[in-house]
Amino acid sequence: MHVNMMIVWLVLLLVFLVVEAATVSLTSVWFALGALGALISAAVAPEIIWLQIVWFLLISGVTLYFTRPLAKKHLNAKKKATNADRMLELTGLIQEPVDNLMGKGTVLIDGKLWTARSASGEKLATGALVRPIRIEGVKLIVEPEETVANSMSHSSNEEHIEKEE
Repeated sequence: MHVNMMIVWLVLLLVFLVVEAATVSLTSVWFALGALGALISAAVAPEIIWLQIVWFLLISGVTLYFTRPLAKKHLNAKKKATNADRMLELTGLIQEPVDNLMGKGTVLIDGKLWTARSASGEKLATGALVRPIRIEGVKLIVEPEETVANSMSHSSNEEHIEKEE
């Protein structure tokens, strides 16, 4: 039985195009181009099947190699901003002591309660002021905020002195 390779390549081209249209995420466009190249090769030299396969593999491989990184960059650009990084600019107040070994600790920051871990591994007591330095998953990694603590206690001392006068 003789198989018409032009029909085979045409069917493959249509299948790859339908898959591409259904997914809309650049999954098979490279193979559709390879099938188109093989289809053209089958029209020119129908008896040389190995050449058609080579054209399919070559065109698919080359287009995949050169366009996939670009496509991946644009497709992965759909990250949504959550404003969580804004927490890194604020100061928080320890609500539950932070103890990395026990896996415990919470910090109140911007009216929201976050699970917290100490950046240095040191235990942080309830009421301590901390500064988030990064976010890992849903945890704030914090460090003590001595400068803020000192300035806040200094200003509250000034308020206390003014009330006494």
